[in-house]
Order: sequence, then structure tokens, then C-alpha cells
Amino acid sequence: MTSASTHPDHHRISPVFLALAAIMAVSGWAVWSGLADVTGVAVFFFVVSGWVVSLCLHEYAHARTALRSGDTSVAAKGYLTLNPLKYTHAMLSIVLPVVFVVLGGIGLPGGAVYIERGRIPGRWKHSLISAAGPATNALFAAVLTAPFWLDAMGDVPFAFRHALAFLAMLQVTAAILNLLPVPGLDGYGVLEPWLSPAARRQAEPFAPFGLLVVFGFLWIPGVNGVFWEAIGNVMGVLDVTDLDVGYGYDYFRFWQGEPEVAVTPQP
Repeated sequence: MTSASTHPDHHRISPVFLALAAIMAVSGWAVWSGLADVTGVAVFFFVVSGWVVSLCLHEYAHARTALRSGDTSVAAKGYLTLNPLKYTHAMLSIVLPVVFVVLGGIGLPGGAVYIERGRIPGRWKHSLISAAGPATNALFAAVLTAPFWLDAMGDVPFAFRHALAFLAMLQVTAAILNLLPVPGLDGYGVLEPWLSPAARRQAEPFAPFGLLVVFGFLWIPGVNGVFWEAIGNVMGVLDVTDLDVGYGYDYFRFWQGEPEVAVTPQP
């Protein structure tokens, strides 16, 4: 006998996600191959598809942790299939984050899966569910930058190196922004179970606007400078330079013309 949480269709990887992974693989191959006149376009598709894949993995981590914690409803909702079309707010979860990447080169998080918190006992479980998403972004960033901190970039084509750096930077920004203790973001979700009922009631009305508040603060020059300095420090720990990320962003914005890179920037 199968239940909603164990039905195989609720765990089968979605063709939509497989298509996204295929686009990432094919465009990554095109970037690596340095195909004439399409490198910038290939970098664009590699980064965008990789970014959406990371968003799917982020939300899957929330849902999988919720399932293990007691909310079996996430299976029937399709959250375990990695299908972004199943998310509660596809516009906030997929479209807007991609727009932010295109316009500003920043990985802003978005809310997506609905967890039935009443099914889950224990404050630690609630905190772990919220922390699972940013942890996935951090892990993805570590994987993407592994060739950098393992000193394995010797034979990697310049464009692919820079595309990896830019995509990894998006993961770092998403992880850091999502961990901010702002209502509506995962950082607040980690803290919320430990707050008093009165404090939670006061913060609840602000949850729908948390992402907009963060975005607004990033327009303040002083805040923006501190934020990007922190991002640069984290990327430096991962042995990725500002030049690597900058060239990656330039390749990504292919409509402005591809950058001229004569040598690989060194740390």
C-alpha cells in the first residue's frame, strides 16, 4: 500500500527539471568548446539554467527536510519532483530571481514551497527546514568553485572558468541574503520557532515584503558596498577573484559584447 508520501509519482524527477539540467549541460559544453560567435550566448544559458536548477534544489531541500520532519503533504504537492511549475509562487520563485540576475547580477532568493508547519513537532525541526535551502546554495557554490580551491584550473578554458565563477557568486549571494533574519526569508525562519508568540505575530504582517525590503536596502550605497565586500571576501576564501566574477558577468551580458581576455586572472 502506498501513501501520498511514498507514491512513486510524487518522487519521480520532473521532465521540466531534466530539461533544465540538459540545457545547463549543453550550454556548458558550448562554453567549454569555445564555439565561434556563441560563447556569450552559451554563458547566458549556462548561468540562467544553472541558477534555476539551484533554485529547484533549494526548494527541494526545504521539502525533503519537511517530509522527514513530519509534513507528508509536500509529496502530494509535487515539491519532491524538482518541478519549478509546482511551486506556490512561480513568479516570485523563478521569474523574479532570474530577472534580478539579468538586470543586476545578484542572486536574490524567492519563496516557493508551502510547508504545513502544524504537522511538524519540535522547534529544531522547523529551524532545520528553513536552513536546508541556504545550505543547498552554499553546497552548490562549494561544488562550482572546487576547481578553483583544488588548483585544478590549469587547462580550463577562460570563458568556462569565468562562467563558473559568476554562477558560484550567485549561489553565495543567495545563501547570504536568504540567511538574513528578515521576515519572509529563511534566516528568519530559522529563528522564528524560538521567538515568543507575540513577537511572531508582530513580524507576520511584514513577511510578504521581506524580499522587497532587502532589495531596497541594497540600493543604499553604503549598504551595497558592505554587502559586495562581504561577497568578495567569501569568494576569496573559495579562491575566486573579483576578475573571474567580473569577466563572467561580462560574458553573461552578451548583448553588450564579449570581454577581451588575454590571460587567466590569477589570485
